[in-house]
Amino acid sequence: MGAMDDAEQLEPATVEDWSRWLREHQDQPGGVWLVSPRRAAERAFSYEDAVVEALRFGWVDSTVRPVDDRRSMQWFAPRRRGSMWTRINKGRVARLEEAGLMEPAGLAAVAVAKETGMWTLMDDVEDCVVPDDLAAAFDRFPGAREHWDSWSASAQKLILTWIVLAKRPETRATRVGTTAEMAARGEKSR
Repeated sequence: MGAMDDAEQLEPATVEDWSRWLREHQDQPGGVWLVSPRRAAERAFSYEDAVVEALRFGWVDSTVRPVDDRRSMQWFAPRRRGSMWTRINKGRVARLEEAGLMEPAGLAAVAVAKETGMWTLMDDVEDCVVPDDLAAAFDRFPGAREHWDSWSASAQKLILTWIVLAKRPETRATRVGTTAEMAARGEKSR
């Protein structure tokens, strides 16, 4: 069993209760399972409200698991230093900042992301921009670029994310090569 398996399951009655819990626990190193009805119409507050409140305090959502036939739970935890920021969450943060609703912990998480490059890491991925190393690899494999261009944006984004998140240059080079080779055969690498 891991930390997530043993973590608290929280079922706040209102978004204000969720915000209060985050304020009181924002510095805890682990996370919490936010439990809610599976049907949106039965929820005390929306997924959007839950995520926005979490962002205010520098937290982020991730895994969803079933609780029972009518409820599910979503994992929320403090954002790690190396976690990427999506355009959607950056937009949410911009609206929160404009409204003066960001908390110090949330502002600190944004500052770290900007300092480490994680704030912009996914921008080209979300725009389906082919990086130079992948474009060069496509040039070495006839048909690779044509197959790539025929794939959906969501398929391209999955593969580009896999490439961008490589921790070492050698790993990235391997992923780029694999992607180009497989694309030449019309196969997706991820």
